[in-house]
Amino acid sequence: MKTTLLSLLAAALCWSVGVRAADKKIVLIAGHPSHGPGEHEFNAGVQLLHQCLQNVPGITSTFYLDGWPKDPHAFDGAHSLLFFMDGGAGHPIIQDDHLKIIGDLMKKGVGLACVHYAVEVPKDKGGPELLEWIGGYYETGFSTNPHWEADFKSLPNHPITRGVKPFKIRDEWYYNIRFRPEMKGVTPILVGKPDDETRQGKSSSPRGPYPHVVAANGREEVLAWAVERPDGGRGFGFTGAHFHRNWGNENFRKIVLNALLWTAHVEVPRNGVECAVTDEDLKKNLDPKGK
Repeated sequence: MKTTLLSLLAAALCWSVGVRAADKKIVLIAGHPSHGPGEHEFNAGVQLLHQCLQNVPGITSTFYLDGWPKDPHAFDGAHSLLFFMDGGAGHPIIQDDHLKIIGDLMKKGVGLACVHYAVEVPKDKGGPELLEWIGGYYETGFSTNPHWEADFKSLPNHPITRGVKPFKIRDEWYYNIRFRPEMKGVTPILVGKPDDETRQGKSSSPRGPYPHVVAANGREEVLAWAVERPDGGRGFGFTGAHFHRNWGNENFRKIVLNALLWTAHVEVPRNGVECAVTDEDLKKNLDPKGK
């Protein structure tokens, strides 16, 4: 009898270890503190996403704060990466040999998600790579970044939108993104229509108006998107999340959480990733930026 019990316990332990070993690993990387209080709260935002992923079956998640991970093994075994950080010429992914490191992971089919400022890279360094890896990027002088309320009246049928209802929310929604020619392979996830005043770029940096943006009055703009790459990997771009408070919106939050599962090749639940976030949760881990 003892032998039978021990055998069953050993089998159960091996099964448990096997299940954990099969989990998909998602790595979340936050940038250095940036902007004023409640804005670009990369460290708090990443930890909030990590909190929401803790009870999701089939994945493990880990996070790194304050820029590119110092641990050379940070990406070992990763199935998807998320970058939420300041971009532009100082973007951590284009420093040193980081593009090569990420590129090698992409060739293995690792997923990639870039959120808000992390979608902005110089067009001659990082631009070609993000076009390949996630399908588009913010190009200075071509794209624009005003603060405005986007009204998402309808959503496509896609795993990333599972459980998400139409919603509207104010953010620094980037648009006129530089996408692949003819949007090849790019699936719009969130589409909104900026009004004429928004297109004047009065809240953009640098300030508008940009003639080519104004000339597109009335056009709908893609604010979040997904791609499936020939290497088997998946990419996701999301231009919102300037304001930390927006993570308190269930639909806003669920889009990104669902995308993390999707980019890691994990089946997204029928109702999406369920995660309750309180006002107290939103106050946790904020960077000390003064008042």
